[in-house]
Formats: sequence, structure tokens, C-alpha cells
Amino acid sequence: MSYFSGHSAKVELRLFEPLQASPSQWQALHAFRRLRSQQDLPGEPVMSDADFESELRVVRPLVETQRLLAIHNGEIAGIMVLNFRRHGSPDCEDYADHVDVAGGVMQDLRRRGIGRALLAGLADLMALRGKHTATAKAHLPDTHAWMARIGATCKLRMFETRSPFDALDWEMLARWAGSATHGLRWEMHCGRVPLQTLAPLMAPFTELINDQPLDDLDIPRIRYELKDYESWYADLDRRGGDHFLVLLRDGEQRVAAMCDATWDARFPDRMYQQLTAVARPWRGHGLAKAVKARMLELVRASHPEVRTVLTNNAVVNAAMLSINERLGFSVHKEDRTYQIDLPTLRAYLARWPSGNARGIRQPREA
Repeated sequence: MSYFSGHSAKVELRLFEPLQASPSQWQALHAFRRLRSQQDLPGEPVMSDADFESELRVVRPLVETQRLLAIHNGEIAGIMVLNFRRHGSPDCEDYADHVDVAGGVMQDLRRRGIGRALLAGLADLMALRGKHTATAKAHLPDTHAWMARIGATCKLRMFETRSPFDALDWEMLARWAGSATHGLRWEMHCGRVPLQTLAPLMAPFTELINDQPLDDLDIPRIRYELKDYESWYADLDRRGGDHFLVLLRDGEQRVAAMCDATWDARFPDRMYQQLTAVARPWRGHGLAKAVKARMLELVRASHPEVRTVLTNNAVVNAAMLSINERLGFSVHKEDRTYQIDLPTLRAYLARWPSGNARGIRQPREA
């Protein structure tokens, strides 16, 4: 559905193809994303044009992305980004019903039907690709209200917490890192983890991440996959960045606890904490604190320029939130993950006249 008219803005939907886009199309997308970042994420760093273009041109081995632009008066008014599991990739059938969605509309053009036009495009693409459930995150109050209006259900709440890196209690962290680890063996990697080391870790990491509390989120089983690491490490090699991994092993193969983090050369004053997890037999012994402390010490030694550490935790993950609070982390924002199925989406769209409907346009010269 390409146009909404009457009391709503006239909107044309176009697919944006990074490998075919003209310089003028890239310029329009850069202007749009910069303004949206100022509106929705004020104060957050914005990727350079060159880095953004390079990132969008990468073909991912496991994920296919489509970008749907809403054009109003010749300019980009909104965007919807759809991520599908790539057809033919391992275990793709488990993801067959699902699509992950992100995007938004310019502030001054909201409540004029542009979001509905993008939803119509989403519904058409879901039907075309045989998808049943769309999953999206939001953090703004007006977006929460919009999600409720269209019939989406909040399935997961996450806190993004942050701490000034220098304000961390390094003496306490040293005690945590040096605490008794019950005969477990330390293993630490700074920069990259050899792929031959990563390969046998995919299964235990998958078990650990799926044992984390995720409220009522209905998604396929989360998988750690070596192809993802190969692609990600190629990105890090291209743009600059490090991956830190700390393990406590029970014997040669079993993982008792793990913690990892990333540093991105494009935003050198930040460090991003990823997964901290402890296997069930080893919980209650302070291992989460120990591996987290060792990881933070590794980053501090490698990147003294880091000023802020960021991490995300489910609101129901009281244990990890408590550890972070003791370290001085505070909540920066709350993300809510919503899900909506195709019949509910169609029912919402049926309440509105479609105006002059046309198919989604393929990329062309701007």
C-alpha cells in the first residue's frame, strides 16, 4: 500500500537497496538518520556517513535486511528496517514465522498516517515472506502509546544501565576478581578469540543465554553461531574494535561462567558489556561478580580512553541488576520489546481507508 490520502499525508513507500543506491539517495538517508538521532536519542554519538554506508553494504551470512522508506513531499519521512533469517541458512526453518523490525517517523510528521503506511508495507512484506510475528523495541512514551493503539503486546522490558568507567569501585572489583573460584580455571581473551577456541563454545554459550530470564518473549531459541563471529570479526578488522571474553572453566570443556564485552574504535570512549552468565550448578558462588570484574579490568588495561560502560538487562533479572547497582550503574533508559501477529496488524489497518493504493516501489535514481 503506497499512498494514504484524505486527512493523512500522501506517502510513497520505496525499498532502499544499499548496493544499488545513488549518491543522492545516500545523502537523503544520512540527513534523515542524523535528524532522527537528534530527536529520539539526543546526545548519543552518530556514526559517520562513510562508516554507515560501509556497514549497510555488508552482506550478512545469516540475516537478510530490507529497508522500507516512507517518502513525503520528496523527502524521507519515516523508515522501517526488517531483518529476516536468511533462507537456506542453518536452522532457518526455526525462524520461518518471525521478522525483527526497527524504525520510526520524523517528530513533526507523526500522527499523519506515515506510520500506518509503513505498517501496511510491513504487512505486505510479512505476507510475501510467510511471516506471522513481528518483534520490535521501543523506548519513547509516544511509541509505547502507538504500540498499544496498533494492538502490539509488550513481551519484555529491559533496562539500559550505564556507569562512568572511572567511577567504578576498582578496589571492590579487585576483591571480586580475586575471590575463591572453587578450583575452576580462568581463561581470558583480549582483542579476538581464536575461532578454533570459539567453535566448541557455541553450544555452552547457547545454553547459557537461553537460561536467562526473558519475560514472555516469543522468539526462536537464541543461538550462538560461528558464522556470526566470523562476520563480526571481519567487521571489527575493517572498522577497528576488540572483543573481550572471560571464562571460568570446569575441566577442559565445561563452562561454569562467562562474561564478554566489545570496544568499538568508532566510539572509543565507550565499552559495551554483553552477556554475563553462570551455569546453574555454579550459581550462588559469586562467579558472575568474578568474571565481570576480570572483564572490566581487561578493558581498563587495554583501553584507558574508555569513559562510559553500558549494559542491558531484563527488568526481571534481579540478580544481575543488583550486581550492576553495587558497581554504580544507573538506569539510562527502558526498552520494551513488543510483538504483533499478522492478523492483528491486518485488523488494525482495516480500520483505515487506504486511499490510492499501489505496490512498494523498487529502488531507483533519486
